[in-house]
Amino acid sequence: MARTTIGTVVSDKADKTIVLLVTVRKTHPIYKKQYSRTIKYIAHDEKNEASNGDTVEVAETKPISKRKHLVLIRIIEKAKIAEKDRVENVTKVEKEVEKKQ
Repeated sequence: MARTTIGTVVSDKADKTIVLLVTVRKTHPIYKKQYSRTIKYIAHDEKNEASNGDTVEVAETKPISKRKHLVLIRIIEKAKIAEKDRVENVTKVEKEVEKKQ
């Protein structure tokens, strides 16, 4: 069975591709202090169903492209706020409307 990973989608701009951010907590071998590492992975999303902020599960597969060797299995949790409804995006649209008038 393929190894699975859970991460958060940080980009869905490319067609059928998502970028995930996976945070792993590790313990230093000598100092025994815990620290976190974040790694970005590129994954294949066949139906373009994942969006920014979603928590998803991906699994290893044969290489799809040079950097893409993971495939989306399921969306665990949808983002609470859609990307188009974020404050930065809404204010940007309002400013563009004001400039046109």
